[in-house]
Amino acid sequence: MIVGTLKLRLFLRDCHTLKEKRRVLRSLKDTLHNKFNVAAAETDEQDVWQTAEIGVAAVGNDSSFVQSILSGVVQYVRFFGGVQLVGEEQEIYGE
Repeated sequence: MIVGTLKLRLFLRDCHTLKEKRRVLRSLKDTLHNKFNVAAAETDEQDVWQTAEIGVAAVGNDSSFVQSILSGVVQYVRFFGGVQLVGEEQEIYGE
């Protein structure tokens, strides 16, 4: 079993309240789950309205498959409306 994790640091330029931030992040997390079949959660910066940290996890039986899923997630987030990707950290376990 191969587990891949991804930490994404985001800047939400169009959010001016926590309610707006949560709406954007909920949309992003739901889309990532539906499109890439990954688990996603807000892991830090919950009380700051213009920055966020999202944790993403993918599981598979081939490290190149898991790597391709996480790379696809990063590319998708780069072009997701209202969100600017400012940092990412990726780790693969069980190789």
